[in-house]
Amino acid sequence: MPEGAAQTLPDGSAASLPAPGEGAVTRLPLPRFVTLKTDEGNARRGPGLSHRIDWVFKRAGMPLRVTAEYENWRRVEDQEGLGGWVHYSLLSGVRSVLIQAEQAEFRAAPDSTAEVVVRAERNVIARILQCTPDWCRLTADGERGWVSKAALWGVDPEEVIE
Repeated sequence: MPEGAAQTLPDGSAASLPAPGEGAVTRLPLPRFVTLKTDEGNARRGPGLSHRIDWVFKRAGMPLRVTAEYENWRRVEDQEGLGGWVHYSLLSGVRSVLIQAEQAEFRAAPDSTAEVVVRAERNVIARILQCTPDWCRLTADGERGWVSKAALWGVDPEEVIE
């Protein structure tokens, strides 16, 4: 069926199919990044409470990549590709990143020659304020600065966030 074509649902109503790369439930892009709202979130083998818990995410604000949707469930993975199905109520659209480099330099401007404001170690979670194709302006522990996207996980290359 072509993108945007109507599909007849079991109740006789019609619904258009999502475009490729679009979530069947939310119609938001897939894959996309979200964050964990809570200090703990169970990742299940399938979309439902009857499915076994395979993994427990333990860091509020942690960025996760949504790869699929089913009803109130989102299939997510972390930077190592680990994950499973998580209830949507545990996820937020607020964007954050994980420092992937051994040490990331927060700079005063999006330029590799700009003054270093602070350094952050691997696995620090920072909230995204803005991103250009190559840099993101972040905040972590009250500090703000620009970090090269190459040092981050939780934002796609070339993704712009205003």
